[in-house]
Amino acid sequence: MEGGSSRIESVLNALRETGEPAVAPFVTVGFPDVEASIDVVQSIVEMGADMVELGVPFSDPLAEGPTIQMTSQHALERGVTLNTCLGAARELRARGVEAPLILMGYYNPFLRRGPETFAEDAAEAGVDGLIVPDLPAEESDGFRAVCKSRGLSLIPLLAPTSTAERIAHACARADGFIYCVGLTGVTGARDALSEGVRGLVGRIREHTELPILVGFGISRREHVETVSGFADGVMVGSALLDEVGRAAEGEAAERAGAFVAGLKGRTG
Repeated sequence: MEGGSSRIESVLNALRETGEPAVAPFVTVGFPDVEASIDVVQSIVEMGADMVELGVPFSDPLAEGPTIQMTSQHALERGVTLNTCLGAARELRARGVEAPLILMGYYNPFLRRGPETFAEDAAEAGVDGLIVPDLPAEESDGFRAVCKSRGLSLIPLLAPTSTAERIAHACARADGFIYCVGLTGVTGARDALSEGVRGLVGRIREHTELPILVGFGISRREHVETVSGFADGVMVGSALLDEVGRAAEGEAAERAGAFVAGLKGRTG
């Protein structure tokens, strides 16, 4: 089994060859509890998720809307830590999950652990990449180098407010893929995509040949189909977690799997 950034590259390149958009869901580790969240990840991969973001709960998730804020607080109240999240990655690898696993978290817990120690621990746990919303690209070179030395991709986020200079700077240093924030605001399921997201993807394309995945506001199959016309895939968080939150006890994994199958167009 490939590891690290090579696993991300292999999956996205294979999807590009077939023309199928990537679907990369976000799961908060510890929601509704740790074991259930691990079961959810295993289920959604079995039902077609191409990569998974493992959300590291944080007390001040500045980019997150109500759903992910709630799930993060729920997990923190139950004692979920960075160690818990790394343990979840290890457990998923032990269960045979081969899909890329990307830790999505804020910089403070990684910095507190020590960048070198954290990167080593993440790679050992089977993590392939990182998304750090509050680490500006202009300040990320040191951490990026540490991650790269352990085979981890540090995925940049670019938003509608990103200048041409920032886009060029981020793309020149990126590997894995580019996370295109599809709207101005916080995470959360929306009925319609921002009209400006196509233009943003076009601006990013001028600076990189890496895959571009669109996140923030993705909630149903129609959104995946629309995005596939101009980008390489989608990141889906709040809409999936809303499904998990509505599930009866013991049914979160099944409900999450059915939701992802629908996003992939595999229902019926």
